[in-house]
Amino acid sequence: MSFKCGIVGLPNVGKSTLFNCLSESAKAEASNFPFCTIEPNVGMVPVPDKRMDALIEIVKPQNVVPTVVKIVDIAGLVKGASRGEGLGNKFLGNIRECEAIIHVLRCFANENIIHVENSVDPIRDKDIIDTELQFKDLELIEKRIDGAKKMTKGGNKDAVRQVDTLQNILNFIQMGRNAREMQATDEELALIAEMSLLTSKPVMYVCNVDEDSLPNGNEYVERVKAAVSGENAHVLVISAIFEEQLMGFEDEEEKKMYIESYGLEEPGLNQVIRHAYDMLELQTYFTAGVKEVRAWTITKGTKAPQAAGVIHTDFEKGFIRAEVIKYKDYVHYRSEVAVKEAGKMSVEGKEYVVQDGDIMHFRFNV
Repeated sequence: MSFKCGIVGLPNVGKSTLFNCLSESAKAEASNFPFCTIEPNVGMVPVPDKRMDALIEIVKPQNVVPTVVKIVDIAGLVKGASRGEGLGNKFLGNIRECEAIIHVLRCFANENIIHVENSVDPIRDKDIIDTELQFKDLELIEKRIDGAKKMTKGGNKDAVRQVDTLQNILNFIQMGRNAREMQATDEELALIAEMSLLTSKPVMYVCNVDEDSLPNGNEYVERVKAAVSGENAHVLVISAIFEEQLMGFEDEEEKKMYIESYGLEEPGLNQVIRHAYDMLELQTYFTAGVKEVRAWTITKGTKAPQAAGVIHTDFEKGFIRAEVIKYKDYVHYRSEVAVKEAGKMSVEGKEYVVQDGDIMHFRFNV
């Protein structure tokens, strides 16, 4: 399964620096974790997971495959993007292809880095991008309304209801609100999803601060938190320059000490990737054997047959049962045999909802 997060922001806010750090971080782990650059601005970044490290230590497999998130560095947006200004059409098209948005906001002052708007104001920057996305959504909704209205002329009651529903969504966004903030009905949610509205996508605001503002942020960050409080969005504090400096450390112990000296437990990049994974409503189950320890990505609430289908469609078609070991039991007993002997392996059927961290073995017949 491939899930894509787009990094967006105005020019010179630090989004490309953040992407480059993510890319370099992934490459640094290349001995264990595969990284590939699909295009110059697209990369597959492993999701940091200490459970994976523990399984590797116990099993000592020949091969390791982590779960990953596809990260896209989307071209900087400028005012008028919805009308095609700059790389506007490409920018908006790239966002539409993503499942979630990582919105980088500049929360630091530095006279040597010129801001496209000539001043530092993360709320204004946020509003610029929000407005352009809203304009594009309004354009799409209005076209859908026009099409639905033509169908009402024949007395189509479903079309009449659709016009009313679309108008509700249109009215909400016209107020300068994002679709993800709407307390929508099931019918409205279905149409929002069908149209893949840009403002409906889950978003994480990454406040890019100077090093001295780590780990808790500054006045700019507090303003961002207040401004997005109604969006149910993640807000992270990170310093792209600090993350860039971390890339220069070869000694892991020195790197750890440097991170801790700023009151941090780990690189901010780890938080960005984990939050992106969580924002997409994803979770992980594992398969563990001497040949390979592998993390598999599924959406929360996935049942056993569909989870098996992530490995191969035949596994889902011919699903018989799933043998399940809880992660804490695997780590405690330190082998599949010991888990079985302790009676801690369960056998589950088609209705079993896979839990985050489950270690699975599927029985199937095709």
